[in-house]
Amino acid sequence: MPLSYDATWLIALTSGAEMLHNDVESLRKQRLTTSTAAVPAKLQGISKKRVTAVLKKLSWDNADIIDSVFALLDNETPSWFPKAPEGAKFSDGATTAHIGCHIGILQRGNGKLDREGRDYWIKPLTDVGAVEQVTLYSGAFVAGHPVAKSGNSAYRLNEDFVAVLKSSDNELDAALTKWASRGAIRQRHEYQAKVAAEAKSLIDSGHSDLIQAAIKHYVPKFLPGFEVLFVDDGDGDRISKEQKTRLKNAGIEFKLSDAMPDVLLWNPKTDKLWVLEAVTSDGEVDNHKVDQVMKLVERSGKKGVGFTTAYQNWKGCASRQEKNRNLAVNTYIWIQSDPSKQMLVESFV
Repeated sequence: MPLSYDATWLIALTSGAEMLHNDVESLRKQRLTTSTAAVPAKLQGISKKRVTAVLKKLSWDNADIIDSVFALLDNETPSWFPKAPEGAKFSDGATTAHIGCHIGILQRGNGKLDREGRDYWIKPLTDVGAVEQVTLYSGAFVAGHPVAKSGNSAYRLNEDFVAVLKSSDNELDAALTKWASRGAIRQRHEYQAKVAAEAKSLIDSGHSDLIQAAIKHYVPKFLPGFEVLFVDDGDGDRISKEQKTRLKNAGIEFKLSDAMPDVLLWNPKTDKLWVLEAVTSDGEVDNHKVDQVMKLVERSGKKGVGFTTAYQNWKGCASRQEKNRNLAVNTYIWIQSDPSKQMLVESFV
C-alpha cells in the first residue's frame, strides 16, 4: 500500500544539512501515523531481501551498501531537492546526505549516516556502474559531477542494474553474470563518461578553475616553500594513490571524520600545513572548518597551520560575506581577479 505524504512538509523541505535531518525525522513521524513502516516493504517491486541476495552474489554483504541500493530504488518519495524537476522522485537523483538520511532515519529509525562514508557505501557501486553520478542543473538531472563538491551532486541507480534486481529467480544468475562481466562494466563506464563529458561542457567549471589558479598563482607568491599534498577538485576517488603517498611522506593520514579541504599544502622545512578553500558557491574557512582541521594538525604533530579562502572576484566575495559573514579570524582572503595581494581577517573582539 503506498505511503501518504504531507504536501506542506515537501514545501518546507530545504537542502541545508542542518535542516535535512530534522525534516526527515518529521517525515518519518508523519508516515508512522498512517502506516506501520516509514518505508514500503518493496520499492519498484523489489524487496530489500532481493537486494540483499543480489548484492551477496557480488560479494557485498554490507548493510550500508544494501540500504543505499534500497534507498535509490525509492520512486515513491518525492525528490528532496527544493528545486527538483516537477514530479521528480528520490530515485531520480539523491545526494550523499539524502541517502544517509534515508538509510539512517527512514529505514533504520536512527541518526543519519556520515556523508563522508560515501567511499564505503556509494563508491563501490559506482566502480562497477550499478550507481551513476548525476547533477541537478537548471531544473534537470544531467550526467556526471561536472562541478566538484557541488551541493547538487547526486546519485541514481543504473537502469541495467535495476533490471537485474527485477529478474525472476530462474533468470537472475544469468542476468547477473552478464551484467557483471568486464566487458559490460567497461561499456557502462564508457557510456557514462561520454554523457558526463557532454554535460560538463554545458556547466561552468569555475570551482576547479579557481583551485588551479590558486595553486598556480597564489601559492608561489604568498606561500613559498609549501608543496601541494592533496587537491579535492573532483568527485571520483577522494584521495588518489599519488596523493596518499605524498600525505604519508608528510606524516598525514585522513580519517573519516576529518575535514577534506580543497587544497592541503605542507612546508617540509617548517613542518607547517596550509589549507586553501576555493569558494564559488559556498565553503569558506569558517570557525567550524578551522576546528576540524586543528584536530588533524594536533593528531599529526604538525607545527601549525594557516588558512586562505579564495574567491574568483570581489563581487563574489562581497556577496557571500554580506550574507554570511562567516570568515574565521586570523585567516586570509585571496581574490583571483586581484591576485597581487592577500587580506588578513582580524577582529577587535
